[in-house]
Amino acid sequence: MRNVVAVILAGGQGERLSVLAAKRAKPAVPFGGKYRIIDFPLSNCVNSGIYYVAVLTQYRPHSLNDHIGIGRPWDLDRMKGGVRLLQPYVGRRESDWYRGTADAVYQNIPFLSDWRMDLMLVLSGDHVYKQDYTEMIAFHEANKADCTVAVMEVPWEEAHRFGTMITDEDSRVVQFEEKPPKPRSNLISMGIYVFERDVLYRRLREDARMPGSSRDFGRDVIPRMVELDRVYAYHFRGYWQDVGTIHSYWQANMGLLNEPPDLDLYDGEWVIHTKSEERPPARLTERAEVHCSLISHGCIINGTVIHSVLSPGVYVAEGAVVRDSILFPDCIVGPRSQLDRVILDKNVVVGHDCVLGEGDDLTPNQKEPKNLTTGISIVGKDSRIPSGLHLGRNVKIGSDVQERDFETALRNGRWIPSGGTVEVESR
Repeated sequence: MRNVVAVILAGGQGERLSVLAAKRAKPAVPFGGKYRIIDFPLSNCVNSGIYYVAVLTQYRPHSLNDHIGIGRPWDLDRMKGGVRLLQPYVGRRESDWYRGTADAVYQNIPFLSDWRMDLMLVLSGDHVYKQDYTEMIAFHEANKADCTVAVMEVPWEEAHRFGTMITDEDSRVVQFEEKPPKPRSNLISMGIYVFERDVLYRRLREDARMPGSSRDFGRDVIPRMVELDRVYAYHFRGYWQDVGTIHSYWQANMGLLNEPPDLDLYDGEWVIHTKSEERPPARLTERAEVHCSLISHGCIINGTVIHSVLSPGVYVAEGAVVRDSILFPDCIVGPRSQLDRVILDKNVVVGHDCVLGEGDDLTPNQKEPKNLTTGISIVGKDSRIPSGLHLGRNVKIGSDVQERDFETALRNGRWIPSGGTVEVESR
């Protein structure tokens, strides 16, 4: 295999993940209990033998930077190659905040050129999947392609969310449309590209001079390459999930609980590496009852957990019931409280005798009607849910919400109806 550098685009804001991405970049969002989303492309790189990796960050990078560090969990703490975290900066000509995915790579051409690689593998940092990139690279070389795009078929009703393409009988791309309102194809781009380095640099420099360009791979660079260069579609047959919405994120986590799981995290031939804290083993007391769930290290379970994913350090008190839910690290669920289709961010404390996710009313959230529509309620980082409070469906509790921020709701009978929102009041 020719020399390859991997570039992971990890600066996404993740607005459709609502409060889960309010204090972190989307690739830093926890997934599957002990992992972060960024762990999947990083692990795919090292499992594919690619040890030159650049991670391009921008939006709230601190959590992501802390997680990756010098790359030791992925064997990327190397003198030659390894992982480099690159953020936008002002101080030289043509440098500024990244305007788009293509602009992020364009601004880092001077650094990437120092690695003197033949091929550039460009990856999204916010997808969950396992892939051997060497197979895609071999396909790229066999077709003497200038650019190869990983593709897969999705249900027609989902195709508008992605870049779609039409190919000829040889898998050469003849048409590419980015998020068309009325797709003509359900063959979608996975946001995984292999480029010939010199061709990519040339197209990026041309795009930088083009008036009106959004400086994005899907909207600008790839369509232009389809016109001018040899662009091929590599068909991926495995599991891949864009977890960019609350529902798709919840669904992907729940898929880990299927038998067999949608994504096998126990495959010793393709380990998903992550930064792990030193915590004691999970403890299930004699009062605990757990069914079909992932329980991470450091958890203490005194209550009932059913079909849920618990991150490290979660405490479930006696009499509490957690069902079809995702709990981030160090959450506390108080005695006799009930959670149903709920996502709790880090350090959330739920008081005693609460009900989160009650009833069958699926009124969309009033402030985020496109993000919260499927009955999942979410609670932001470091919030405190007062004892006795009941939440309906599609409820959003913001980050850092304390008991005093619920005063209006408490005057209405300790009940927040479906579609409601509670956020930090100005003080």
